Amino acid sequence: MGTGAARREFLHVDDMASATVFIMQLEDSLYDQTTQNGQITHINIGTGEDLTIHELSEKVQAVTGYSGRVVWDHTQPDGMPQKLLDIFVLNRLGWKPGISLSEGLQQTYQAYQRITDTP
Repeated sequence: MGTGAARREFLHVDDMASATVFIMQLEDSLYDQTTQNGQITHINIGTGEDLTIHELSEKVQAVTGYSGRVVWDHTQPDGMPQKLLDIFVLNRLGWKPGISLSEGLQQTYQAYQRITDTP
């Protein structure tokens, strides 16, 4: 688990679907202009925001009400220090994510509670 210092970006699956449909519905001329007629092979989809794994654990604790201790294993590597996509192109086209990390965690935890019938 490392130190929790690594930074990661998280995107809600509904936002991923929304961005994908948004891109597929672009006018051909705008898509061609944006991708320079296929010279740009991809358009990044993300939030453009990251946080540390430690900060993520605090958010999960807040949503779930967990009051126990999180133990970080400093003998394990953190992995890549940061994974954050450049979403300039997608933002310039007019798409922005609609579900914040906090909202997505809350929705996921509530769905989990419904499925497992836990309070």
